[in-house]
Amino acid sequence: MANEKEILKDEAIEENDVVETIEQAEAELVEESEIEESQDELSKANERIAELEAKLSDAENRILRNQADFENYKRRVRLDQESATTYRAQSLVNDLLPALDNFERALQVEAKDEHSKSILQGMDMVYRGIVEALKKEGVEAIESVGVQFDPHFHQAVMQVEEADAESNIVLEEFQKGYKLKDRVLRPAMVKVNQ
Repeated sequence: MANEKEILKDEAIEENDVVETIEQAEAELVEESEIEESQDELSKANERIAELEAKLSDAENRILRNQADFENYKRRVRLDQESATTYRAQSLVNDLLPALDNFERALQVEAKDEHSKSILQGMDMVYRGIVEALKKEGVEAIESVGVQFDPHFHQAVMQVEEADAESNIVLEEFQKGYKLKDRVLRPAMVKVNQ
């Protein structure tokens, strides 16, 4: 009986060992499945992080583009305002140029009596006053006669061939040209030597 008890005891120990081994195997399986679940959660979290980082990068790029667009807009507005300030008199000057031409033509008339001379003298004073007011605004007459022809400032309406003058020199001015600061309002109409 002692043998039987020992055999039963050995069987019980072996059974306990088997149960422990099974429990250890089950515990390892649970641990492995938990590790796999953790890895799945970790990979999903990494994917979500990458997605959010991409969205953040896109948002930052949009913000930078908007800031650059706004800076460009501010610069354009500033340049437009500076241009408007600099050339504010342009439309008025363009409207006055034909009157100025008429004054110049009227002043070329020869006065025959004292009454005509006094009228011409008054017209000359008005003409000089207008010219001075235009100079204060930055309007200048374009130099023409005796200078090199420049298509930016001169409009050639006639070409002649004179031997005693250099080539491409303005010989005569038919209508004065004017510029406002650095902008040509009207090119001078000229006769040019070929």
